[in-house]
Amino acid sequence: MINASLLAFLVVVAVAIIRTTDLFVAVMLFSIYSLLSAVLFVVLDAGDVALTEAAVGTGISTVLMLAVLALARRHEHHVKGNTPHNMVALVVVLATGAGLVYASLDMPPIGAADNPAHGEVARYYIEQAYPDTGVPNMVAAILASYRSIDTLGEVMVILTAALAVVALLSPAPRKRGKAGEPDAQ
Repeated sequence: MINASLLAFLVVVAVAIIRTTDLFVAVMLFSIYSLLSAVLFVVLDAGDVALTEAAVGTGISTVLMLAVLALARRHEHHVKGNTPHNMVALVVVLATGAGLVYASLDMPPIGAADNPAHGEVARYYIEQAYPDTGVPNMVAAILASYRSIDTLGEVMVILTAALAVVALLSPAPRKRGKAGEPDAQ
């Protein structure tokens, strides 16, 4: 019930994003969409993905889009005669969506005991996490040892996004004049 409600909210927000021409409203709706996605990841017990989505999707991306919006017009202006490009984009999106739906039909049912996720890997982690790593918390052992490269990649994504925000929001460097001249403004 909770998953279906969150997915319904995601669809409503996505439709609202498509319908609005106010770019500030679109940025805020994108932020809400990311927050709802993070909540959905928490409900699905994917805490590390939820944390990354909350930090990057809801936080840093919103700040970046607001910084860009400060330099652009607030309202979208439609260009006449752009329909062929929109139709090509629509066809690509629909084909990609159809391919993803087709690929999902081959997935095992959620919660089935014979799913690959419930097989040897999970059992190995449960039985060997402490002997292999010496860390008593199984989640910490998996993130810090078995998935350390993945966790490092997530940290690098967050760090890169934070540096991009700092670079975009910092004042432009002032040009220096030649020796003996005052700084150019």
